[in-house]
Amino acid sequence: MRVLHWPAAAAVGLGLLDALGLYDAVRGRVLAGERLHPTQHQRVTDALTSDAREPLWNEKGKELKPQFFPDQIDRWLGMPLATEGRASRILFPRIRTGENPAVLDDGRALDAADFFTAGTEDRYPDIFGLVPAGTESSRAQRDDLVRRLSKLPHHGIALGHNVEANTAFLIGLTSQEYPSPLPI
Repeated sequence: MRVLHWPAAAAVGLGLLDALGLYDAVRGRVLAGERLHPTQHQRVTDALTSDAREPLWNEKGKELKPQFFPDQIDRWLGMPLATEGRASRILFPRIRTGENPAVLDDGRALDAADFFTAGTEDRYPDIFGLVPAGTESSRAQRDDLVRRLSKLPHHGIALGHNVEANTAFLIGLTSQEYPSPLPI
């Protein structure tokens, strides 16, 4: 299945930035007056300016993360963005502190709740009115995408905080032979 990139903000946790050795560079840019995406919570900006590296949580238990503009992923983090890709499997990751990476036999499957919609995600409004939230058209498009993606192999996976172990695990898992990517 062919997929295209989404030109929107990307969230990267404070702990992950620190583990990847990117925290100090991001903090330096913020201290120098550069700004991250406006959807970023003020507590995250405050954490960066005060050199706090521990994860932050909102009242609903959602992690608050630095929000990067797409161009900042390349310029600030040194990670060029792909312009397209091919989906060959779906991974449902869970982070488990102190554990080794593993495939989980949890029966997790893709469903409509795995997708951003204008009705559930206010940071990405449908400013062009292409797929108004709650319309029959938006539900039909989402359901068609769920149907197509559900044909791909899928795995629940556990990842720990060891970046090298996670990387080796993901390379091994994603290099396994599967049928050709699905056409979209």
